[in-house]
Amino acid sequence: MMKPLSFVCAVMMALPNVTAADDTSVGYYYPEITSQESFDRVLGLEFTASAELRSRFITTLTKSRFESPANPNYVVFAKGSNAQKLIIVALEDEVFDTIYRARAVLAQLTANLRAGLFKDDEKLRVAGTFYDLLQIMEFETLVITDGKTWSHKVYFERP
Repeated sequence: MMKPLSFVCAVMMALPNVTAADDTSVGYYYPEITSQESFDRVLGLEFTASAELRSRFITTLTKSRFESPANPNYVVFAKGSNAQKLIIVALEDEVFDTIYRARAVLAQLTANLRAGLFKDDEKLRVAGTFYDLLQIMEFETLVITDGKTWSHKVYFERP
């Protein structure tokens, strides 16, 4: 009886390592994933995204960051064969020194979207978030990281 239980425990303890090994960006673009969540809300909009559209979105977002009078303190880029993996990495220690500050940046991106892209759609302007936009654009994941000690991964699930 003890051997099967030991085997199950050993397998369960190895699972995070298997997951990290499957993520080829770990150790290159960001440190090990330390927390994760799933986002499965769908606002019911008819929209078809493409790798080109996701790449243009990232280019526009990056361009606006570099045109800002303040130095960019984080970078945004997409990876994967279809540009479906969004990564946000802090360039300065204080920017994302906690997950709460990282979420504050995501909230600011949401506010910017509501005033910009979402302004003509009542449903999006009131309820839409940065996660909703990523879901609509068919991103698979978002990783936000301090680039040093932690990484938070969001999985975008579609029903």
